[in-house]
This record gives sequence, C-alpha cells and structure tokens, in this order.
Amino acid sequence: MQEEPSPKCAACNDPEEEKQREAFVDQLIAEHKSRPGALIPILQAAQQEIGYLSEATLKRVGEKLGEPLSKIFGVVTFYSFFSRVPRGKYLIRICLGTACYVRGAEKILDAFKKELEIDVYQTTPDRMFSLDVARCFGACGLAPAVMINDKVHQRVKPSQVKQILAACRKKESPVRA
Repeated sequence: MQEEPSPKCAACNDPEEEKQREAFVDQLIAEHKSRPGALIPILQAAQQEIGYLSEATLKRVGEKLGEPLSKIFGVVTFYSFFSRVPRGKYLIRICLGTACYVRGAEKILDAFKKELEIDVYQTTPDRMFSLDVARCFGACGLAPAVMINDKVHQRVKPSQVKQILAACRKKESPVRA
C-alpha cells in the first residue's frame, strides 16, 4: 500500500471535531471491547462515521484496547478498505486487472486524473472525489470497469469520464424551486 499524505482539511484539525471523534471512538470501544476480534469492527465503524482513520483515532483505539500502535497500524495498512486520509463523498476506483488493463483502463485512469486534477490515493480539495485503483472487481466481462462507491460502470471509455463526473456533481447541486 502506498504511503498516504497527511490530511489537509480544516475539519481534520478542528479541536471541537477531534473531541467529537474521541467521544464516538470511546463509545464504539465500550460497545465492542468485550467481543473477540473487536479491532476490525471498531475500525470499520470509526471510518464509516468519521470518514477516515486519523493517527489520533488509531492511537486512541490502541490505548483503549490495550493494543500496541504497531498492531493497529498493521491492520489498517494491510486492508485496502481502510483509509488514513479523508476520502471524498465519491470514491472512484479504476480496475487495473488484466482484462480492464488490456481494454484501456490506464487511459481511463489518466482521464480521471486530468479531470479531477489529483493523483491516485488523493482527494479533491472540496472532498467530493477520491481516486483509487483496484486489481480486479471480478467483472472482467464488463471491462474496462470503474466503480464509484458501490456502483459499477461498465465498458467505460475515456470520453465518458466528464459525463460520469458531471452526473455525480449534478446530484450535489442544490434543488431549485
């Protein structure tokens, strides 16, 4: 897994936000601590609520569970579904498995990078989009495939990237009366 940069969003460093995150993590740990294998469900729930797993969150989990920070970091860096940086509302994953790659996934990835002005493992400044890659979605017959959150887009062409992003942005625009 690639080393992820430190978050640079205002809410990430807000002391009041940090207190709320700590309270939430403490509540999670109180609910799960006695269960065997509680670490992963705690981390999953924390990420679901907070949006990412900050170093402060990981330290708090380790302290409260009595686990070394190295173990917590090991779990978080091993599993690709955990993120140590804030992710956007729309997580865009480009499949780079063999079938997708052969059918042009790299060009699709380049088109997303260009349109979003970010690289893989980065998030747009407005926290609307994050860009990631995957090795296989198991949808080889639909190649090249792009997954946005839980929706798979099939047989994507670079020329469709602007349209795909516009559809996401349209969902976010205020409703006019």
